Amino acid sequence: MKPSVLLLALTATLFSGAAAHAQSNVQIYGLIDAGVDYTTHTNAAGDSAARVISGGKNTSRWGIKGSEELGQGLKAVYGLEGGILMDTGAADGALFKRQAFVGLEGDFGRLVIGRSFTTTYDFVILFDPLGYAPNYSWATSGNATGPSKYGMTTAFDNLVKYSGKAGDFKYGATIGLGEQATGVADSRKYAIGGSWAHGGLGLMAAYEQINGNTLAATGNRDETTALHLAADYKNGPWRLTAGLRDYKMVAAKAATADLRADTYWGGVSYLITPAVTLTGAVYYVDVKNVAANTDADPVMYVARTLFALSKRTDLYVAAAYAKASNGKLVGLSRDDAGFGTTQAGLTAGIQHRF
Repeated sequence: MKPSVLLLALTATLFSGAAAHAQSNVQIYGLIDAGVDYTTHTNAAGDSAARVISGGKNTSRWGIKGSEELGQGLKAVYGLEGGILMDTGAADGALFKRQAFVGLEGDFGRLVIGRSFTTTYDFVILFDPLGYAPNYSWATSGNATGPSKYGMTTAFDNLVKYSGKAGDFKYGATIGLGEQATGVADSRKYAIGGSWAHGGLGLMAAYEQINGNTLAATGNRDETTALHLAADYKNGPWRLTAGLRDYKMVAAKAATADLRADTYWGGVSYLITPAVTLTGAVYYVDVKNVAANTDADPVMYVARTLFALSKRTDLYVAAAYAKASNGKLVGLSRDDAGFGTTQAGLTAGIQHRF
């Protein structure tokens, strides 16, 4: 091959590769969050403990996401995301436990298949004054004591998920296939939700239902539902947030009590400077399904200061106190059980996005 012909061939190859690359987008991203935590009543003896924690403000994670332009406004999208335990360096669950999906996006909205966060989760976290903090938030899941956290489901396996937008409205729906030979309803999960935002006001509603498997003895299955309503208002440096969750679990097994509780939360944030935000919040769980004067009805009070060092790096200090009634146990975190009727905690940490 003559040098001029070879040069033209190489040039054409480079340009075609550049054009193909221009039509695709691949991003490696992550969020790493670690801190030092001091908590009271961490064992049955009532001792306190200091520890390094992963995810005081947000769950640490890393992932790969991208898209490919297919033409006429349509593109393929995909994502793989896994959790990280910053205190040990271990994986937080399976490699891509948080998300593993592929789908299409266009004027019609976004449709993905695989594993991802539920529609309920997507909407509720936007109306949590602490933004779904693993430490000191019960907006998505209450304290980790008692027969139930009275919470919601974060993500579905085997899902098909749709999200869309029209003007000031956002909406979506998710179904997690049960994949049971006993029937399509067994182990099926679904969630729907929507929000409206205009000016400084935002409103949200979301609902989910989680089915168990049919029991031969009763012909029934467990059914857990969670209805969420919330509002958010921003005015200058102020932000006011309030929400509630109505949780019900109807048991299929004979002589097994149903579970029911209403969770309420509210918060106030104030932007002192563009870099400093103060937030106060309260979470309360009103347990409905137990005998009078025997339920825990836990409540938690939280205060947090956030210092933004840059657009990607934050420092935070958060303090919380939780208590339960009638001698019941209470825990600040949704992951760690409490060993006393009260628990207090203080966390200082750093978060970086990349």
